Amino acid sequence: MKAAAIFGTALLAAAAHAGVVLPRQDTTTDYNDGLTPSEDLNELIEQAKAQVIQNVTETEQQLRKRGQTPRCTVKNLVFRREYGSLSKSERLAYVNAVKCLQSKPPRTPASVAPGAKSRFDDFVVTHIQQTLSIHYSGIFQPWHRWFVYQYEKALRDECGYTGYQPYWDWPKYARAPQDSPLFNGDPYSLGGNGEYIPHEGPIIVPPPGVGGDNISLPAGEGGGFVKTGPFANMVVNLGPVGGLADTAPGPMGGLGHNPRGLKRDLGGAMNMRYANYTTVLRMLLQPNVDQYRIVSEGVPYTPEIGPHGGIHYTIGGDPGGDLFTSPGDPAFWVHHSQMDRIWAMWQALGLDGKRYTDLGSGSYAHRTWENNPPSPLAELTDVIDMGYAAPSTTIGEVMSTTGGEFCYFYL
Repeated sequence: MKAAAIFGTALLAAAAHAGVVLPRQDTTTDYNDGLTPSEDLNELIEQAKAQVIQNVTETEQQLRKRGQTPRCTVKNLVFRREYGSLSKSERLAYVNAVKCLQSKPPRTPASVAPGAKSRFDDFVVTHIQQTLSIHYSGIFQPWHRWFVYQYEKALRDECGYTGYQPYWDWPKYARAPQDSPLFNGDPYSLGGNGEYIPHEGPIIVPPPGVGGDNISLPAGEGGGFVKTGPFANMVVNLGPVGGLADTAPGPMGGLGHNPRGLKRDLGGAMNMRYANYTTVLRMLLQPNVDQYRIVSEGVPYTPEIGPHGGIHYTIGGDPGGDLFTSPGDPAFWVHHSQMDRIWAMWQALGLDGKRYTDLGSGSYAHRTWENNPPSPLAELTDVIDMGYAAPSTTIGEVMSTTGGEFCYFYL
């Protein structure tokens, strides 16, 4: 049997287990390279959008029958869009809003993080402070959903931005992300790649007590400082926390002032390996949140780092804020908007609605990094703490992008 046929059979089995009705299989094209979107993937994405609109419509009708005014309706549902699909003026407006946030004074007291020099840095501080509890834990997905939303809200409320947080469609530019509208270095991009310098790829060092050898990842096509585009010569104030063989932690565990240039090491090797169309399809077909997260986030300290870590390391450069590329790089936000997009679509494809309440029961569902040290399972009442960056909330309030304070989805 050809590889494509085996792959298709596996997808059907996974879909049946997940309770997802897969669209017609296209057996004429081998999608195993992961660089071409399959008809299956495109139709699942459309199915997710249709389901969200149906859910919003039904909820609105139910509330109006009870004499209540719905907060989220089909008329005010907003859609976050792929960065390259924005017009030049829309991209420029987003870039200018980010730069505006970088020009405003911080709310974080110097006694807490003397390295915070801007409103933008407030978000970096919050991420640094909670790195070891907001990754590979039950709060990971909801925490980052609220985090990105509050960043978007700061851009809009504090800097006059009238659009919404765009996302980075990883597979679309997988062969050469450095040439994409996000990173080509033109005035409408998020800045270019780092200048090329001969170098080896990053080496992940497992922490004490964790088994396994160091993990070598492929190098990108940059490695130096960003010198082109709107964020050329940008200064990163905070971090790093550490986690790479050649990266020592910054002062005060990353919270002290440690000014240095923004580095990037964009290239296709990591993107094609860890965040291609096949990866996205696999994520959408997982039957439960525990299995979804293993595909999405990979297995820590193994070569299977998943698209979350895979794209952080695709950005490369200096992990200016945590174990990965941090909110200190504007690329962080378009990456995590895509993470939220795929999770939101996966939730919508669970037609029984349980994916809006289930946090799982595996090792990633606890309150500590991969349940180390052992901790209780995360619960919907757990607090999502934003520190000085933004208001806090609970996990239960952010499980749906059309519930609570939210009323958005993705095109």
